[in-house]
Amino acid sequence: MTVSVVLASASPRRTALLNQLGISHQVMPVDIDESAWPDETPNAQVARLAGEKAQAALTRLRQAGELTASTLILASDTLIAFNGLSLGKPTDKEDARRILTMLSGKQHQVLTAISVANAERSVTKTITTLVNFASLTNAQIDAYWETGEPADKAGSYAIQGIGGQFVKSINGSASAVVGLPLYETRQLLSEFGVVE
Repeated sequence: MTVSVVLASASPRRTALLNQLGISHQVMPVDIDESAWPDETPNAQVARLAGEKAQAALTRLRQAGELTASTLILASDTLIAFNGLSLGKPTDKEDARRILTMLSGKQHQVLTAISVANAERSVTKTITTLVNFASLTNAQIDAYWETGEPADKAGSYAIQGIGGQFVKSINGSASAVVGLPLYETRQLLSEFGVVE
């Protein structure tokens, strides 16, 4: 049986990473409330959001009568965690400045959860990568904001873009920081019979 993989994401970065694995797939963006629950840890939040995205895609396919036994959903979510707090996408320039100032010269965690689900079961796994940030000046932060890149990025930066110049080092999965950990994604897809 050939498995039909559906990527529950609008992220071109996740699509490109899945293409790197040679996995043919269709893209189905889903829209869920990504707000944190009260007292929810970053680890719990990122895993819940990846799982909810997968379930939202399954529900949409089921309601459209398009869910088959060979359909497999892959969903992912990425959060920045700093001192036990989740840092999502900035709301505006001031929020981006606050976030980047907080990360400046310090280490933070990038948490990426991947969820693979079909009509029978789902598995979610979270990958943690440590990122060491350079010290940033206010002028650097303002100039970076003006590029437009930080506006829709968790933690207000993109390691694969202009923001990569601020990353001194990483310990863990580089692809997880971009949005889809290649090794762990391949392992999970293998569990579901997509790849060897």
